[in-house]
Amino acid sequence: MAKRSETAARLDDAARAGWLYYVAGRTQDEIAATMGISRQSAQRLVSLAVAERLIKVRLDHPIAACLELASQLRRKFGLKHVEVVPSDSGSSATVGIAEAAAAEIERWLKRAEPIVLAVGTGRTLKAAVDQLPAIECPNHRIVSLTGNIAPDGSAAYYNVIFSMADAVKARHYPMPLPVLVTSAEERELLHGQQLVRSTLDMSAQADVTFVGIGELGIDGPLCVDGFLEKDEMMELMRGGAVGEICGWIFDVDGRLLDNPINERVASAPIPSRDASMVIGLAKGKRKFKAIRAAVVGQQINGLITDEETAEFLLRN
Repeated sequence: MAKRSETAARLDDAARAGWLYYVAGRTQDEIAATMGISRQSAQRLVSLAVAERLIKVRLDHPIAACLELASQLRRKFGLKHVEVVPSDSGSSATVGIAEAAAAEIERWLKRAEPIVLAVGTGRTLKAAVDQLPAIECPNHRIVSLTGNIAPDGSAAYYNVIFSMADAVKARHYPMPLPVLVTSAEERELLHGQQLVRSTLDMSAQADVTFVGIGELGIDGPLCVDGFLEKDEMMELMRGGAVGEICGWIFDVDGRLLDNPINERVASAPIPSRDASMVIGLAKGKRKFKAIRAAVVGQQINGLITDEETAEFLLRN
């Protein structure tokens, strides 16, 4: 899919700023903080929304409905960041949220102060990274929460740390492990290695984290990518599992399950949601239960999704 033009992207930003100013009642300083831009840029975007006649009695732009859904999701679930994109039943599972996630990643990477940005894995996150422009940010550090080794010993295809390294000129820190190891004892041994230990310590300091939210089932990522056998997956689901983030498996209430599979997860723990931003990227009916559980259980405190998923979350 071709990248959106700069003009279209700027109109989207103008619509967002206009909605925040005229509908949500935010000040220009608050808009600047929310969008990660200067106050002067926020002022120009609000002016552009008026000049382009986006502001009338209502915001005359398709993103207005999405912004309202995002506002409702923030209030209902106490989320720190929500972005809702228009739904398109005819598009792929990543279209829309991949572009929105790329824009949000770019906003963080353009900050002047040094940050640690952590990433998980998955198709949606990789699609987002593929949308990133070339960015020079040598003061930032990018760390992977998940291993970059597939079950057969090859490089994991949907691990995004190396894809990011192609676009983002920042220091990158991969996790030199598989997503799942053979036992809790092996995980303990591997996590004790200095190289791995330093990566784990850095991930815990992340200012912002971007993760995919995986559904469970024999067609889910953990089975399709060869990390779990079908009988292991079915056993997990019988035990109440509904979703996973970076291999960490949780139930319908978003609680990590106390089971042998989670004891084998070699990924770093999800960074603190109290001290940092953890943004999940996911949409679609197959993921409804997993997304709701992640939000309810506060496995994430930010969400980028689409209208259809947002409406489901608000109904349930």
